[in-house]
Amino acid sequence: MVEAGLATIEEDALRTRDAQLLALVAAGDHDRALGALYDAYAGEIYRLGLRLLSDRGQAEELVQETFVRLWRSAGRYDPQRASVRGFTFMIAKRIATDFLRRASARPRLVPGPEPVLAEARIDDEVERVAHEFEVRDAVAALSGKHREVIELTFDEDLDDAQIAERIGVPVGTVRSRTYYALRLALEERGLVA
Repeated sequence: MVEAGLATIEEDALRTRDAQLLALVAAGDHDRALGALYDAYAGEIYRLGLRLLSDRGQAEELVQETFVRLWRSAGRYDPQRASVRGFTFMIAKRIATDFLRRASARPRLVPGPEPVLAEARIDDEVERVAHEFEVRDAVAALSGKHREVIELTFDEDLDDAQIAERIGVPVGTVRSRTYYALRLALEERGLVA
């Protein structure tokens, strides 16, 4: 219980820091504040770009364009609607969707049947991969005890009793760790209400 409280306090502090940084960007501090946000999120956006676009160059372009748009839209950020992380990833997902649409509209140099990827399918695929990426990122950010029960549940398909036996704790502890792990990780990222 104490761990859950400390994690919440740390997440609140990061949210506040990020909101302050974005406010500084909106006020004209483009170097220091935007640099700090870049340091915080560029790696995640790059990995998201690799998953969605399957190209290192486009993933790098996604990162660059995301932070250009974040800078330009900093004044429109509303902390009541989303975290800075959520706002930044929303921008990145829109850009990735644009990249995928452009790629599907390009003429092919190799003869053969045209691949047809409807815009709705592109949107769905970007959303699916982004959601999967965010969930995996949330699990990776958990403490070791919490991450262990989630990985044993989903990666090894073990039930609570099997996990309890493997890690040597009561079944109730496994259930408690699972509940708090999912709740903290997913709520913090706005993936569940």
